[in-house]
Amino acid sequence: MVKKVFTWGGVAFLIFFIAFRPASAAEVFKSIGAGIMDIATGFGDFFTNLVA
Repeated sequence: MVKKVFTWGGVAFLIFFIAFRPASAAEVFKSIGAGIMDIATGFGDFFTNLVA
């Protein structure tokens, strides 16, 4: 029950954040995307150096 409340609360906050602060929301998602790309690049470099 608590998990459901937090999930729907998170979805509602996300919709509110995107609707009322679109520029800030875009920056947050850009930062998250950049972090994921950095992690993926790190794994790629690791495996490249491991095999080479």
